[in-house]
Amino acid sequence: MENSSKIFDVIVIGAGVMGSSTAYQTAMRGLNTLLLDQFDFLHHRGSSHGESRTIRATYPEDYYSNMVLESSRLWEKAEAEIGYKVYFKTIQFDMGPSDDKALRAVISSCKKNSIPVRVLDHHQVYEEFSGTIELQRDWIGVVTEHGGVIKPTKAVAMFQTLAVKNGAMLRDNMEVIEIKRDEVKGGLMVCTKSGEKFWGKKCVVTVGAWMKNLVKEVTGLDLPIQPLEATVHYWKIKEGHEAKFTLKTGFPTFASYGEPYIYGTPSLEFPGLIKISEHGGRPCEPNERTWAAPPLVVDSLRQWIEGRFGNLIDHNGPVMTQSCMYTMTPDEDFVIDFVGGDFGKDVVVGGGFSGHGFKMAPLVGRILADLVTVGEAKGVDLKYFSIERFKGNPAGNVKDFEDQVNTH
Repeated sequence: MENSSKIFDVIVIGAGVMGSSTAYQTAMRGLNTLLLDQFDFLHHRGSSHGESRTIRATYPEDYYSNMVLESSRLWEKAEAEIGYKVYFKTIQFDMGPSDDKALRAVISSCKKNSIPVRVLDHHQVYEEFSGTIELQRDWIGVVTEHGGVIKPTKAVAMFQTLAVKNGAMLRDNMEVIEIKRDEVKGGLMVCTKSGEKFWGKKCVVTVGAWMKNLVKEVTGLDLPIQPLEATVHYWKIKEGHEAKFTLKTGFPTFASYGEPYIYGTPSLEFPGLIKISEHGGRPCEPNERTWAAPPLVVDSLRQWIEGRFGNLIDHNGPVMTQSCMYTMTPDEDFVIDFVGGDFGKDVVVGGGFSGHGFKMAPLVGRILADLVTVGEAKGVDLKYFSIERFKGNPAGNVKDFEDQVNTH
């Protein structure tokens, strides 16, 4: 089936948070935009569903902090346009051994980027959080004001609604199997498994865990992106202590450095439960998942929770788990670039967000829209996200601290 009546300015493939944000950005600029997804919109098979993601500006890499601050402004701008909230602010609390290289790099990066930061010893942490968080004597805590929780499924729906409001066309259950140049009509032909074809001048590929397979099939380019099956865990707060862990009482989003790297959010989406999970997962193919939590991960989380929260949280085991996907690059940095080759600057990819990209979706959408409209993204140094960084150096960007993501 051919959709030959319309040639789109931009076709965005993949309607998770990155693709939906991009479609919103291109449609807002007056471009005829088509957004495609291989599954139902707002599905749970990728990386853009669920009830919470953290937002924080505490990164050991200098180049992410200002990106997060700009994304925060763009989240609020989109909220103002839609009329409801998806971004709920609180402080961010990072903790770990005082000699941890990544945590020390976080402190240095905050100072370099003029982000106010307070470094606390274990006594000060206990006082700061009224006894809810306890650290070992050789640990430190780092407090910054730029933290919060984003509602992911609600956020994706927001961008899709805004895209439609600005004139975009959305089609789900459209699995793209081929992108090729149309020598007759010009531009690009996007072909789906169902036989439908769409034409566009430019194309943006944001298919998450399916990125490696699709890009290799279309271009022959082998991107160093590995899907991981991750598991989110929710733990029960013991009766009488529920209020201590809520946004209303100022409980932070948090991250714990070292082995393992653990993150969490205040009690919000499920009253009486708190999300505490390990940053990592098991290598997998995106269509071949177990949907189960690895026992060893649960054991390490139980020990960590007992050490940090004592008897305030039931650490016998999580009461709820949810499966999610990471798309990991070797250096845990994004891939935002033109695919080049025969496609030149007509096809752009955004992927490899490595479990920490969701918070920056509004900015990533703006960057991808910039690349397909003017050929460059102003105000952001994309050298850290280029495909070229892997040529001759499979590890990618060089960093002076250990990887944070565990693979099981």
